[in-house]
Amino acid sequence: MSTTERVTDEQADANEQTRARYPDEQGFTERDGVRVFYEVYGTGEPTILLCPTWTLVPSRVWKMQIPYLARHHRVVVFDPRGNGKSDRPRTVEAYAESEFAQDALDVLDATGTERAIVVGLSKGAQRALLVAAEHPERVLGLVLIGPFFPASWSPASVAARFMARPRLAGTFLRRPLTTRGFAKFNGLHWRNDYRDFVAWFAAAATNEAHSTKGFDDVVAWGLQTDPETLIRTWMADNAAPLTRRDQLELAGRVQCPVLVINGTDDKLTTIADAELLTKTTNGKLLALEGGDHVPEVRRPVAVSLAIREFVDPSFRRDPTVHRADGRPRALYVSSPIGLGHARRDVAIARELRTLVPDLQVDWLAQHPVTCVLEAEGERIHPASKHLVSESAHFAAESAGHELQCFQAIRRMDEILTANYMVFDDAVSETRYDLWIGDEAWDLDYHLHENPSRKRAPFAWLTDFVGWLPIPENGEREAFVAADYNAEMVEHVRDHPEIRDRAIFVGNPDDIVGDRLGPDLPGIREWTERNFDFAGYITGFDQAELPDRERLRTELGYQPHERVCVVTVGGSGVGADLLARVIAAFPAAAKLVPELRMIVVAGPRIDPATLGERDAHEGLEVHAYVEDLHRHLAACDLAVVQGGLTTTMELTAAQRPFLFFPLRGHFEQRFHVAHRLARYRAGRRMDFDHATPDVIAQAIAQEIGRDVDYRPVEADGARRAAQRIAELLN
Repeated sequence: MSTTERVTDEQADANEQTRARYPDEQGFTERDGVRVFYEVYGTGEPTILLCPTWTLVPSRVWKMQIPYLARHHRVVVFDPRGNGKSDRPRTVEAYAESEFAQDALDVLDATGTERAIVVGLSKGAQRALLVAAEHPERVLGLVLIGPFFPASWSPASVAARFMARPRLAGTFLRRPLTTRGFAKFNGLHWRNDYRDFVAWFAAAATNEAHSTKGFDDVVAWGLQTDPETLIRTWMADNAAPLTRRDQLELAGRVQCPVLVINGTDDKLTTIADAELLTKTTNGKLLALEGGDHVPEVRRPVAVSLAIREFVDPSFRRDPTVHRADGRPRALYVSSPIGLGHARRDVAIARELRTLVPDLQVDWLAQHPVTCVLEAEGERIHPASKHLVSESAHFAAESAGHELQCFQAIRRMDEILTANYMVFDDAVSETRYDLWIGDEAWDLDYHLHENPSRKRAPFAWLTDFVGWLPIPENGEREAFVAADYNAEMVEHVRDHPEIRDRAIFVGNPDDIVGDRLGPDLPGIREWTERNFDFAGYITGFDQAELPDRERLRTELGYQPHERVCVVTVGGSGVGADLLARVIAAFPAAAKLVPELRMIVVAGPRIDPATLGERDAHEGLEVHAYVEDLHRHLAACDLAVVQGGLTTTMELTAAQRPFLFFPLRGHFEQRFHVAHRLARYRAGRRMDFDHATPDVIAQAIAQEIGRDVDYRPVEADGARRAAQRIAELLN
């Protein structure tokens, strides 16, 4: 008998990375004193039950599939007993395969699910087969991924396959792999060095190249349980081992449709066993060339699409669907990290329409980009409502004046995958003649990983190239950053057909002199070989602004006022900087009696959180200031973060400014700082040493100072549009 207990959202793990989708319902089942945690996402029949695998990992192993599948179907997942939020029973018998299979049935009952498509990964395939064979009325179909169907499996056989490539664990662990994990594949080794075993197993499961994030995830998930729990699962298996005959008999009893997905380079379950399972169940096999044991992590697009097509065969869409009108259409994806991309992309779109007058531009965009687009009267694609907020993720990853930008990008993997799948749906339903992505990392990455999904010319824009490690973050980050760069180089080399145009927003001298990594090309050398250069794009024409005195009059600034504008852009990162500059105002006002400070919080920071903003005459705090670039051009000084857009607007306007690169933000610390140094622009400040008094002194020294920056070109948007427009001709 089982009971069900609901849990609240507040009980979710606050330490996990931002999810792409959170559950609509969650709860526990309980049987024989053991509670099993489950989650429910979305609506739509049939329900898809994503079963847990070995107790080493929780249901988060399905993080790449849940957001996409839940937009089209109802999805149910649950943690295995022994990991995640499920209980860790202390008896060996509690980990029998029949107990895991009964947990699946209990979860179906608790969620009111009569029948479901059941998906099993690795050892979860055993439980899925048991449910389908013993309770065929509950199972509409089976999807078995990297199935543990041990017709030939043993620790020794895995060792032979895995040790044929001994550099693999060195790739992840930064030390040579030994046979220790296999030689001591037992409780003694797990008790003595559990982390070592978890790392070894993670390396074996994620052996496909450039799987460092998958490796890190598996290690983190594995450390959520303990060696004693794993020992009990292993003892339960040994107490009732399944023979080859047992395996074949069980599979032969399955009557529902079956799809088997297996990587051809899986080091834990062989493709031969997958083929045998497919044959025994009269199923279909999807063999992923070069894939490893967890393709749902490393090949999420292929796996998610395969599951959806299995669930709904009518899902196949004609990618050449025709439109009623003959107008060319472009789908524009603009990075939502800040507002700078949006302004320059609107400028490019405006120039594109001049070159291609009947062009219709649709935008797949999210807040705060949509604020700019709506103000400009642009068309926002209705699928934009399904996008997961990337800027909110970055805000969640920040702390104070720190944002470990590279790690934040890595921890955004499930969000980027979810957003790519929104894009893939959009271009499957409507034919576009051109795709444009401005630092749309999701689009560029997954197109290179899945080149068959490309159906239109693709233009890629970026203002930096190369993931650069923060030196104080150590050897591991340096290795992983180089691995990300190596993957990018391989993508472009192996699939030159993906980027029909690659445009660098800047000039060759704006590129840092670093290398992409050991044994990799220099960043400038590689960029010059693979990109066109548009020059910088500010998003507005500096020449269209009135002279500065007239501009100040239009904006309501008095001739005697010394105007200081403080802004951190459109992201939610920067409240600490705003608060500290506000704290510096009294001292600065004593040094500059005519000081008027305009603090712009932006769309993601509540002005009410910034302290006593109304306590001082001459200090104003606003959530939003229309046409901020005009105020920056009119001010006597700006205080900003180290982001490229605002600092380059100030450079173009020839205004003095203080800039504070975020701690841990490789782009601001290296790429942007290099470019500003080339333009001889701005005064770099160190937030850690910038007390309110130090900031006040810097304001007094810099405000109104005459500057002589290198000029910023004004035709960047047109140059970029000309290269993109060629794809429509």
